[in-house]
Amino acid sequence: MIPLITIEGATASGKTAFAIALAQLLQTGIISADSRQVYRYLDIGTAKPSREELSAISHHLIGIIDPDQNYSAGRFVKDATPIINELHNQSKIPIVCGGTGLYIRALLHGLFELDIDTCRIKQDLIRRLEHEPLEMLYSELLTIDPVFA
Repeated sequence: MIPLITIEGATASGKTAFAIALAQLLQTGIISADSRQVYRYLDIGTAKPSREELSAISHHLIGIIDPDQNYSAGRFVKDATPIINELHNQSKIPIVCGGTGLYIRALLHGLFELDIDTCRIKQDLIRRLEHEPLEMLYSELLTIDPVFA
């Protein structure tokens, strides 16, 4: 396992400033574990690092997708892993900083793998809802998973 540092906490708790100071001290990079900072153009209300902070130290996974795209803990792990490996190969300790605990838990402890295309299933259910009554779909859910229903 590659050693890394995680800095977690609520928005506006000082994570970014601390991460930058630590990254400068360790001469390493910061990987954002924030479910909102990943989006381009969403600069207000997401507590993204300022331009000065972004230029002070290497930041990763900030502003990498458009607001109409989906992002998940699984994709975060896929995106963060090569960055962690690259920093490790440079003898640097990666710093993962953010307030999205699910992303950090997924990175540290993994997620279960789905063998199904959940996006396709969701689209199929939306199409069915356009032609079938909600009660019929709910009845089907009751037979498949009564506890969840």
